Amino acid sequence: MQALPFLSAPLVFARLFAEPLRRARRLPTRPSSLLVRSTVVELAVLAGHLLLYPTGISQERPAPGAAPPPATGPPEGHPAPQPVRSASSKPGTPGTPGAPGAPSMLPTEGRAHPPVLLLHGFIDNRSVFLLLRRSLHRHGWRHVEALNYSPLTCDLRKAAELLRRHVEEVCARTGHRRVDIVGHSLGGLIARYYVQRLGGDARVRTVITLGTPHSGTGIAPLMSAHPIVRQMRPDSEVIAELSLPAPHCRTHFVAFWSEEDRVMVPATTARINHPDLHAFNVHVAGVGHLALPVNGTVAAGIRDALASADPAEGAADVISVA
Repeated sequence: MQALPFLSAPLVFARLFAEPLRRARRLPTRPSSLLVRSTVVELAVLAGHLLLYPTGISQERPAPGAAPPPATGPPEGHPAPQPVRSASSKPGTPGTPGAPGAPSMLPTEGRAHPPVLLLHGFIDNRSVFLLLRRSLHRHGWRHVEALNYSPLTCDLRKAAELLRRHVEEVCARTGHRRVDIVGHSLGGLIARYYVQRLGGDARVRTVITLGTPHSGTGIAPLMSAHPIVRQMRPDSEVIAELSLPAPHCRTHFVAFWSEEDRVMVPATTARINHPDLHAFNVHVAGVGHLALPVNGTVAAGIRDALASADPAEGAADVISVA
């Protein structure tokens, strides 16, 4: 898929968030200090991100192959796999790891965190995750990659299919059977569609969403001319598909949402409420939509959820940055 054209994207990006910021200024009498503070931070984040945007236009090119992990032992909750040998097994015989025709030892599974794939939101790109990926690398995540998809795509399902192919490629390259996904806004909806509707629960251990319209958002009705925006509306076919039964779904979900997120209308649409999904909703106080992927406290919550064997156990139900 092609990236969004360099010159037009920042202008569209700014216009998309102009309405919620104007709405925040029009709120009746004495808006809360959290809302005022989050609005100021949103403006600062928007300005900074527009400067960084050109650095994330091109698709990421991961280094070929996976380097051997350092001998520091497995992360907590990830016991190292032991090769199975029979009493008569000898090096070089069939069935012995490393022998011709035998399955090779997985490069890092069991000895490193699962790969983390980062999915940006509408008319955005991978540059939005600059701080989050640094945080993950600093705390021991070796495989962190971002996938660009184009807003010129007219169907969210096509982006989910691109994600499916990318996950398979990452699993083949790193030796991991499953991955974790962090999606901001539309990116979280694409990840959820892949897991629920395209069989992605076999490959995805955890999906973490940041300000994702799980029940559809009523923001920016004038932008509904874009098919992707229409698919994020509450009455869209995509939202209806995601409400269908999803029995035996193996993926855990953690959804971060905030009352100060003015792109999610209503704010609670960023929560996951599905009877068949293992979902945990984390209320973030004082963080706007654009700031969710760059906020340090949210990053710590993401790390806790990813590091836990059961992601829901590693996330607090309320996070405050006030």
